[in-house]
Amino acid sequence: MSAHAAPQIRLVALGDSLTAGYGLAANEAFPVILQELLREKGYPVTIKNAGVSGDTTAGGVSRVAPTLADAPDGMILELGANDGLRGFEPAFIKANLETILDAAAKQDVPVLLCGMQALVGMGPDYAAEFAAVYADLARDRNLAFYPFFLEGVAADPAKNLPDGIHPTAAGVREIARRMLPVAEAFVQGIMLRKGLPLPSSQTP
Repeated sequence: MSAHAAPQIRLVALGDSLTAGYGLAANEAFPVILQELLREKGYPVTIKNAGVSGDTTAGGVSRVAPTLADAPDGMILELGANDGLRGFEPAFIKANLETILDAAAKQDVPVLLCGMQALVGMGPDYAAEFAAVYADLARDRNLAFYPFFLEGVAADPAKNLPDGIHPTAAGVREIARRMLPVAEAFVQGIMLRKGLPLPSSQTP
């Protein structure tokens, strides 16, 4: 059965400018590139881009209901970078992420959580507390987890726009490439739960 004939796995990516594709063409945004890489491996996946530039975890709380309204099969959650830039309390960030995760759990929508790190200038104590928010949530809720969304891209001038914060198209592709194994396992879990056959190339 071809990917086009198979039932589609519909994911939604709830995030900020890093998901939205700030400064890039629409077809260069992270959800588009990750969808492309997954489809190349035979997964019948579509990923809706629900990224809003400038969004915080509180913004995500206000948007989670409409994001889940069309009952996606899974959600990629990438929020918190803007909270970190503003120095918001880690406890506040965690509470907002928990509200979003609770909403997804209530609708039985699995979540792939993308971790974030605070800027070095915020100090080591804040950075440690900030990073722990994501690791703790992933562990306590047994979530699919990618520890640092910008792994391999952050602080690399060649992979970021002139602002030094937002990835270039090449940077986005690097993020998607690095995250692919986690995303692949996430999609496999969804397919198995729905009783769908895995792509022939991925079966043991």
